[in-house]
Parts: sequence; structure tokens; C-alpha cells
Amino acid sequence: MIQAALTVEQFLDTRMELPDAGQWTELIRGVAVSLEPPGVEHGDVVLNLSKAFSAYAHQHVDFPGYPCFDLGLLVERRPDTVFFPAACYFVDGTRFAEADREITDTVPQLVIEVLSTNDRRVNLHDRTSAYLQQGVPILWHVDLSQRAVMVCGANCRPRRVTEFEMLSGDDWLPGFSIRVGDLFAPPKWA
Repeated sequence: MIQAALTVEQFLDTRMELPDAGQWTELIRGVAVSLEPPGVEHGDVVLNLSKAFSAYAHQHVDFPGYPCFDLGLLVERRPDTVFFPAACYFVDGTRFAEADREITDTVPQLVIEVLSTNDRRVNLHDRTSAYLQQGVPILWHVDLSQRAVMVCGANCRPRRVTEFEMLSGDDWLPGFSIRVGDLFAPPKWA
């Protein structure tokens, strides 16, 4: 029996019925695909990024950008494809316009993928191509096993930033930087 391709609207309507309430499920060419749940290290990276972006936003209140976490990005229609990167950063539009949405077709300035499980690694080329075709200018691929970040984009040469180097926002996020090694540090809870 051939299954009809799901639309993004149908996916959203049935997402809560999926394992883990669809937390680790994406829509790939109309098919709901469950990814392996990430480990603690993935969460550490996301938490450390959120703290760094928060500190940046508080220091640069005049800059309109903002991050979103666990936001689905609609990258393809007919059949529909929705990826849920670890984080993305928007610099255009009303501040926090995308923050309360489950899925958006608005193009962020930056997409951050954390390569924490094998299925996230294996499909990275397809994901990167889809983001670039959608118009995302900058991608950060955070590699847990290599403790490095690969920076790539439509108008830049790919470059690897090691745990001993600084990762910066360059021209699009003036003044933002974080030492790559700090992304992997266990969070300080106190």
C-alpha cells in the first residue's frame, strides 16, 4: 500500500500522536521521519548557544536579531519538507516574530545543526543543500565528535573552527563571538 504524502498542515495536526509527541520527528518529502533522540551533549550545546545569544541580545538591544530553538523550517513544498535544526537566528522582520511558531517559511540568517546522532550526520548534505536553496546565507554545523564547527554558506568558503578558536557572527551579527570549546562545556547550574 502506498502512503499519500503528508502536507505540513497534516503533519502538524498529527505530530502529537507520534513517538515523543513528535519532538524528534521531521517531515521529509511528505513522510514523517523519526530521528534518534540526541544525548546530553547536544543539549549542552543548545543551552550554551542560548546563553551566548541571550547575553548578546542584552548587550545589543539596538540590533533587531533574535534566535529560535526547535523551530521547524519549511524548506520545500509539494512534497513538503520540514527540518528542525537545533537553532536558527533571524535578523529581519519584527523581533521575536517567529518565536511562538512551530514551523515557519521565513528564511533565517543562520541555521545551526548539531551533529549529535548518526542520522543527523548521514543526511547533512541533503539538509545543507535544502537550506542553501531556500536562501539561508550561513550554516554552522556543530560536530560533537570533532569538537569543532564547520561554517559554510552560499557566499563563503567552508571553514572549520576548532574548539580553541573563536566563532564569530562576522558582518551579520556584529560583536558576537564564542570560543568553540565553550559550546561543549557542561553548563554551570549554580
